[in-house]
Amino acid sequence: MAVEVTEEAVKSALRGVVDPDLQRDIITLGFLKETRICGGAVAVTIELTTPACPVRDQMKQQAHDLIAALEGVEAVTIEMTARVRERPPDVADLMPGVRTVIAVASGKGGVGKSTVAANLAVQLAATGATVGLLDADIYGPSQPTMMGTRKRPLMQESPTGPKIVPIMAHGVLMMSLGFLLEDEKAVIWRGPMVASAIRQLLGDVLWGDRDYLIVDLPPGTGDAPLTLAQLAPVSGVAIVMTPQRVAIEIANKSVRMFRTLEKSLNRPIPILGIIENMSGGVFGEGGGAAAGEQLEVPFLGAIPLDAEISEASDSGEPIVLRRPDSAAAAAYRHVASALAARVSMVQFEAGEK
Repeated sequence: MAVEVTEEAVKSALRGVVDPDLQRDIITLGFLKETRICGGAVAVTIELTTPACPVRDQMKQQAHDLIAALEGVEAVTIEMTARVRERPPDVADLMPGVRTVIAVASGKGGVGKSTVAANLAVQLAATGATVGLLDADIYGPSQPTMMGTRKRPLMQESPTGPKIVPIMAHGVLMMSLGFLLEDEKAVIWRGPMVASAIRQLLGDVLWGDRDYLIVDLPPGTGDAPLTLAQLAPVSGVAIVMTPQRVAIEIANKSVRMFRTLEKSLNRPIPILGIIENMSGGVFGEGGGAAAGEQLEVPFLGAIPLDAEISEASDSGEPIVLRRPDSAAAAAYRHVASALAARVSMVQFEAGEK
């Protein structure tokens, strides 16, 4: 007589699949969304917290093998889906459909922060996530060039008044002050004007439902990061730095600024981690890992020094698209996965408190 396969037996087996970042089994985490059993055929749907999960295939194989080992099981089908966790509601939320706001910051200019932001946005979109890219570098907006578009955004009526329709480029919805300014016109603004511009880019743009909004901040610790932290529910900050050891103190300024803002706003602004850019060659390597250890924040990975990266950015096609088989593109895929995993962990921990 054939042994009947039960849903409880399947759930019990799947407790053996543990998310390496959250350190919980997928049943406890609520990742099992559906179980279908027909005789000896078992089909399950597992929903992860990000489509960029670096161990997605590993977890799928583990689930398959554990279910297949159950007595009475003859066939197994595993469907892997993903949904980024909803962030806590905010009374003054300017972007209710955006689940995750990730600020990309640097202590000084010239470290390739905007290039990193563009490639991370495009790579996250390539995993199936819905992604927005906000160029908040008010003084030197460069994302229109890096993303290869100079279109003028349109206006559209909404229940709350006219809104700006963001530009779609490489699968990413993007908005930049560069779309609204005359070419080569210098931006000379004071603090209140910067705050007003960032408020408009956040609240007057039809971002819609986005899994991630990558915000390319201006370098340094000026008005823009402060305004962003005050107006937007920032899920976390990624700090971009170069490999030199002297850059650790510069990165430390950014970390200290956000930790100070966290206290003054009484709102968590997690440092998601350090990204080492231009790694190798004349700049050396290892500064990012050392900074992470010294500042007690995760090290998300290193992007190699490669002339093709800047050439790709200048051409308007990020390296992850232009040369997906390159070492640089592989490095960006690793960093994007690590960043997404870190966001999931931060949001999970926040939900447990």
